[in-house]
Amino acid sequence: MYFCIGNVSYRERIMTSIETIVSEAVATLRAGGTILYPTDTIWGIGCNAADAAAVDSIYAVKQRDHSKSMLILAREEWAVTNNDDVNVLLRSDRPTTVIVPCAMLTAMPSIAGNLSASDGTIGVRVPRHAFCQEIMSRLGYPLVSTSANFSGCPSPTSYEEIDATLMERVDYVVPNVADFSNQSSVASRIVKIDMEGRITVIRD
Repeated sequence: MYFCIGNVSYRERIMTSIETIVSEAVATLRAGGTILYPTDTIWGIGCNAADAAAVDSIYAVKQRDHSKSMLILAREEWAVTNNDDVNVLLRSDRPTTVIVPCAMLTAMPSIAGNLSASDGTIGVRVPRHAFCQEIMSRLGYPLVSTSANFSGCPSPTSYEEIDATLMERVDYVVPNVADFSNQSSVASRIVKIDMEGRITVIRD
């Protein structure tokens, strides 16, 4: 049962608010902007992964050296490789970032050249998070995802821990509403795959 204010139910008001937030976030990304947003793990800073200038902006926002690569969030249909074991890892119920050679990705939309590491790899995660999935669906591209902190500082485990100065440096901050709450307050597991399919656990 929903409360009603006039002729509009409380649930309808909430859904309208969420639609506005999603639309504003997508508009920011399409315009080449940066967003601070919730993910399936910790809060992150992101942009359209196909936009090289926006990627550079994130490095500037975080005061992060370009030698430190960033991961991308992708929809399941994009996170496809020519290795069945890697595909299983990418679809794990546990938040898992898979560092994979870009050459192994067979269905990924174009991503900016300044995202991949010097060894030709990229970190990919498929988030089990409705907000991230909706944003990517509307945008049509993966999202850059890097922790919402200045380089060298601890990663925040909640919205309340995010540095206010950092918030001012991005173009759009997604409000901290319950519908976007994280599924976890810790960073993802990280595994790395080489071209021969050998798996190395970087962070468990």
